[in-house]
Parts: sequence; structure tokens; C-alpha cells
Amino acid sequence: MHERIDRLPGSLVTSDQDEALEREFELRLGECSTLAFRVAYSVLRQREDAEEVAQEAFARAHRSFRRLRDRERFRAWLVRITWRLALDRQRSDRRRLRREQVVVHEPINDSSAGHERAASLWQAIDALPEKLRLVVVLAGIEGHDMREVSALLKVPEGTVKSRLHLARQRIREWLS
Repeated sequence: MHERIDRLPGSLVTSDQDEALEREFELRLGECSTLAFRVAYSVLRQREDAEEVAQEAFARAHRSFRRLRDRERFRAWLVRITWRLALDRQRSDRRRLRREQVVVHEPINDSSAGHERAASLWQAIDALPEKLRLVVVLAGIEGHDMREVSALLKVPEGTVKSRLHLARQRIREWLS
């Protein structure tokens, strides 16, 4: 009877290959879990929301890890999953706020020009298109070099450089 259980699809019995795959996933996730949180936080700027999005990204990555062909690209793959989930969450929140017709205003502390400048900078970053914002977050905020950003986004280095240049130009225009 027990031999038949091992052969059933979706069996609870795992093989050595499944265990090795699980260990590999845990190892790779451990290497870049902080980055996933930071990417989510850069979009959402709410710790709890960023943690939820990062957890959802981990769950989705876990479910699909077996089908990932190039496991060396796990980091970039997880960043893209997290980025898309964070943007989806942000859009959903905006739609909900519009439906509720709630306008949220953050109080500006007049005594602190630094806080006002930082708030303006984040507004400028938020106003960027997704492709430019992601490059700014990865290169400008997270500190990745052009080669790393290129690898994470699967685009040529020249594209990363031009997007970063364009993003900086738009941010300058926004702030002036």
C-alpha cells in the first residue's frame, strides 16, 4: 500500500531532489531577501506594506522556483516579482483612496527644510515612469553599479545609463 503512495502525483512524500531544491531555494532567498524588502519599501514607503509584499514575492517565488530555468538569475527574478507586486499594491491603494474620495495630506514641518526637500525628492521619484523609477531605486538608492542593475533588469548597460540620466534630468526639473 505505501509503495503506491510514493507514486501518486502530488504525494506528500518528498524525494531527495525535492529536498535539494528546497535547500537551494532557501539559500538563494537568504542571499537576497533584504533586497526584496528594500525594493518593496522604495515603492510603498510603508514598512508593513513592504513586508507583506516581500512575503508574497517569496511565496510566489517558492511556488515557481522549480520552473526557473536559470537559477543564477534568481536575484533579478525575485526583484522583478517584488517590484511588480509593489506596484500592483500601490495602484490598488490609489484606486481604493479615489473610490473613498479621501485626500491624505502629510503635515510639512516648516522648521525642517531637509524633511521638506526629502518629501519633494520622493514625490519626484514617485512621478517617474516605472522603468526610470526602478533604475533610480536600484542604482541611486540601493547603490548597485550599472552592471548589476543591467543584470537585474535584463537590459543593456547603455539602457540603464540612459534611463538613469533621464530620471535624474526629470527629478531636477521636478525639484526646480
